[in-house]
Amino acid sequence: MMNDLIPLVNKLQDVFSTIGSDTVDLPQIIVVGSQSSGKSSVLENIVQRDFLPRGNGIVTRRPLVLQLINIQNTEEEYGEFLHAPDQKFTDFGEIRREIETETARVAGQNKGISRSPINLKIYSPNVLNLTLVDLPGLTKIPIGDQPTDIEKQTRSLIYEYISKPNSIILAVSPANVDLVNSESLKLAKQVDPEGKRTIGVLTKLDLMDAGTNALEILTGRVVPLKLGFIGVVNRSQQDIVGNKPMVEALKAEAEFFKHHPAYKNIASRCGTPFLAKTLNNILMNHIRERLPDMKTRINSLITQTSQELLSYGDPTLEGKSNRGALVLKLLTKFANDFVSSIDGTASDISTKELCGGARIYYIFNNVFGAALDSIAPCGNLTTQDIRTAIRNSTGPRPFLFVPEIAFDLLVKPQIRLLEPPSLRCVELVYEELLKICHGCGSPELSRYPRLQARLLEVVSDLLREQQGPTSSYVESLISIQRAYINTNHPDFIGGGGAISDLVKKNEKKRREFEKLNRRANNFSNSSIHASVNGINKDEIHDGSSISDKESSGTRDMISLQNGMNSSSWAQRESFLTYFFGSGNKTDRTILPDQPVPSRNGNFSRDIEDLDKLENMSLNEDTLHLTEREEMETQLIRSLITSYFNIVRKTIQDIVPKAIMHLLVNHSRESVQNRLVSELYKEELFADLLQEDENLASERQKCKTMLDVYRKAFEVINEAM
Repeated sequence: MMNDLIPLVNKLQDVFSTIGSDTVDLPQIIVVGSQSSGKSSVLENIVQRDFLPRGNGIVTRRPLVLQLINIQNTEEEYGEFLHAPDQKFTDFGEIRREIETETARVAGQNKGISRSPINLKIYSPNVLNLTLVDLPGLTKIPIGDQPTDIEKQTRSLIYEYISKPNSIILAVSPANVDLVNSESLKLAKQVDPEGKRTIGVLTKLDLMDAGTNALEILTGRVVPLKLGFIGVVNRSQQDIVGNKPMVEALKAEAEFFKHHPAYKNIASRCGTPFLAKTLNNILMNHIRERLPDMKTRINSLITQTSQELLSYGDPTLEGKSNRGALVLKLLTKFANDFVSSIDGTASDISTKELCGGARIYYIFNNVFGAALDSIAPCGNLTTQDIRTAIRNSTGPRPFLFVPEIAFDLLVKPQIRLLEPPSLRCVELVYEELLKICHGCGSPELSRYPRLQARLLEVVSDLLREQQGPTSSYVESLISIQRAYINTNHPDFIGGGGAISDLVKKNEKKRREFEKLNRRANNFSNSSIHASVNGINKDEIHDGSSISDKESSGTRDMISLQNGMNSSSWAQRESFLTYFFGSGNKTDRTILPDQPVPSRNGNFSRDIEDLDKLENMSLNEDTLHLTEREEMETQLIRSLITSYFNIVRKTIQDIVPKAIMHLLVNHSRESVQNRLVSELYKEELFADLLQEDENLASERQKCKTMLDVYRKAFEVINEAM
């Protein structure tokens, strides 16, 4: 079984390479080293053949997945590429050229690198079973036409491979360079800080300075690695140029370790043959440890992929005889989803935002309600508008009472203000139903884009058909309210109620005015008395001692007192007598403009407050109205406000009901029948059930992956 483990991984690697997937982390040896570290020479020594491209700069620009397969009872050696499965390469020079050609084809000619691997199998009686991945050499400075970020690209690619837990890191470092500066060991330590899956290879031991050696490194006293360090001696550049046979090179390597004073005691644990044998054992043991986890992982992938494939549907079960049943099933599912979204019974209700029926409720109670509440009953009516309406409604005759026709003329335009928000409410609900419709697609339905488009089209037509009558009906509701002004409505304040309210308001203002008036009178008497007592007889005899300012102030206060005592406010008739009189009352008396000082310095402000109190709820232009006209406008405003609030309350109640009946409920009750009548036709089945091309492609890809996982599982089962 142990001898079959590496071929097993090779088979798995071939299987997964057909789909370009790395979802399963396969055990393999990753070769890492900087440029000119001797990495390529190590691989060629293991294979005992010259087959890798050579040159300046980065030569390996794509990962090379190298599978070494030992074959017995034959002298034949050859290579095979996964991208050329029908071609056998017996000339290793051709293998080198094929690697160069395939690299340029994918990675280009500009010395850039690519993550797409090249898979090469080498069959030979001179190799041990191994799976190695040769990666681009680490470089610091771009040379020639190399990309400026070549170092970043290379490190990223290497890190991607060595970070996988099932990989063994073969870190190649030259012995004639301080090991502290070894880039391969630095990278390996980042992903394997304890050194459990890193094996070190020291090259160029024969090029070290005289009197120095790497014995302490090879014996693990400098950098501790669980898998240790192995020293090798590669061919020199002169040997490569002179085509020195690989057999002679390996003999020379063995002689070097056998006779070197520092390495002769560990010669059996150095050299390329020992390295290949060690790697073979390490890889087999590693595969044996990881095999159960790999089997579990592949089994899990089979389950996941099978479920995914089921979600794409099986076209073999959708024959001509089954098309009708499938279409009916999808129509019913769509209609049920539409209804459940409105009712709030859908299984996938959003928890992030309001949707469906809840959104419609929000439109009725929050959006529509707030829009109606924001409309002021008399917001766009000026006092001049009201006065003009009253005058126009009486014609050439004088009037004794406020004409009722003026109220009708003024309240009807105000009721029309309720129409725009009501129609907007219909639009918002219609838009929400469209949104619900577009959200009813299921994964199964998405397989058939034409059917899905027709479903949306039919339901949209249904909603559009209902929107018009609903809007018309809502308009008629406003027109109905304007058609007959029911002043006998039990909640309407009426003329008597409006007059009573005005009397109460004016009585309150009168009491406030009298209160301030008494304060003014009291202040005037006390102030004059204090002024007279404060002047001695000599000063009275000699009036020149009194300042003009004091004299003027005293006269003003006396005048104010007399003016207030004779004010028309004290002689006014009661409101009802006055209001229903002949209408010849004169304008109200205006208080003096002069500010009067008070004992506490705030009397002028008291007078201003009094003036504001008199003109409460009146606009600027009311200052020129007669008292009768002021009362008339206030009465009309009170009546309009009362009746408008009644109509607004009615509209706020009846419009949502109309929308629910004519638009929402009609749509949810009719959607199933409409879909069936429009789309359940045999001549449409073939067109409606045409699959999405991308989805069909994804299904085929998923099916291929499932076949690969099942085949990999069989391979593992056979080995176990």
